[in-house]
Amino acid sequence: MSSTFAVTVQPAARMSGRVRPPGDKSISHRYAMLASIADGPSVIYGYSTGADCASTLGCLRALGVPIEHISRDRETGIHLEILGLQVGGLHRSPTPLDAGNSGSTIRMLSGILAAHPFRTTVTGDASLRRRPMRRIISPLERMGARFISDDGRPPLTLMGTDHLKGIDFQPDVASAQVKSAVLLAGLHADGMTRVVEPMCTRDHTERALEAFGAQVGRAGTSVAIRGGQRLIGGTFHVPGDISSAAFWIVAAAALPGSDVTIEHVGLNPTRTGILDVLRRMGAEVKTVTEHAQAGEPIGIIRVRHANLQPTQITPEEVPGVIDELPVLAALATHGGELSVFGAEELRVKESDRISTLAEGLRLMGGEIDEQPDGFHVRGRNRLRGGEVDAKNDHRLAMAFAIAALGATGPTVIHDAGSAGVSYPEFFTVLESLRA
Repeated sequence: MSSTFAVTVQPAARMSGRVRPPGDKSISHRYAMLASIADGPSVIYGYSTGADCASTLGCLRALGVPIEHISRDRETGIHLEILGLQVGGLHRSPTPLDAGNSGSTIRMLSGILAAHPFRTTVTGDASLRRRPMRRIISPLERMGARFISDDGRPPLTLMGTDHLKGIDFQPDVASAQVKSAVLLAGLHADGMTRVVEPMCTRDHTERALEAFGAQVGRAGTSVAIRGGQRLIGGTFHVPGDISSAAFWIVAAAALPGSDVTIEHVGLNPTRTGILDVLRRMGAEVKTVTEHAQAGEPIGIIRVRHANLQPTQITPEEVPGVIDELPVLAALATHGGELSVFGAEELRVKESDRISTLAEGLRLMGGEIDEQPDGFHVRGRNRLRGGEVDAKNDHRLAMAFAIAALGATGPTVIHDAGSAGVSYPEFFTVLESLRA
């Protein structure tokens, strides 16, 4: 679906049903990258159907990695077989790599490419070319790689080396992508590489490295890996993406009489912060962990509506809910109140998510104050609907749709096709849950 595609969302009385969300985008990226540098074949079940994760596969193929699509299923996602080339075994691409809209792809893959002694250019779409990359350039250059960039933005031309050295790195910004880039480079480096974060971020890379056979040291906000370890291919099942499920979780919390169950969803504790926020806001949230795959807990979430209460999200909480902040703002328009602080990172996502979110909600009749590092939403009056522009940002397209469910009239969302970056089936599932 083209990102210029427009969708009209009608108000809904309530939401009800069962949903299996698409494969977790964050985990899909990591499994594909690690499988590409492992020894032997890996089979990945439930790989994300989103365009971002397709960009990762396209880049890996260009680097010589044999990848076969076994099947694709609307319910269970994509099934892949990847033949690993071993650590340090990627081949030079004759053409620039296209990361599309995916910051995860360009940042984490740069960590791997830093350890390969050839020149690679990685670029992406107009949105990605505006996003800051100095946060990975600086540590990877300390390790021995060299970069040419457009003032710290893509396209990135990277000159790798097979003599990376381990470093101790303390990033200024808590970012799982930055941490992962350094750890993936550290896997190829001499000695120990250690990342000490200002606060804990999602730990999918650490769990995935361990699932592929590497040893990872963890203590508080510190993560360390010794270079030269071998990865072993295997069979991996990607859990459902809780960041995609968040839209149905919020829809159920927002509309009276709603009752939605999310199946086969990842319940990694570094990703479930949204559930804590929803409980504070008054929603009835129940979780059951059914099993674990490759260290990732998987289970069921059931959410039912209750009267919404005012709450705030502090800077310490932001890394755990960074992707869900737009849809939590949408929830507050349904009669709650939400203040967010310490989320300036939202300004350098696929769009400036603070200003674009505020602009869109105001056009729908919402009451939102924009701040340098966050926002304040008051749901004192029901939205009226209107015409909004997601500005090529998948999470805003979907957040506006959830806000629109509680409006008095229809809402037209331009650039709605950008939802395909992470959740191509979103608008189809939205209609199926209307009760």
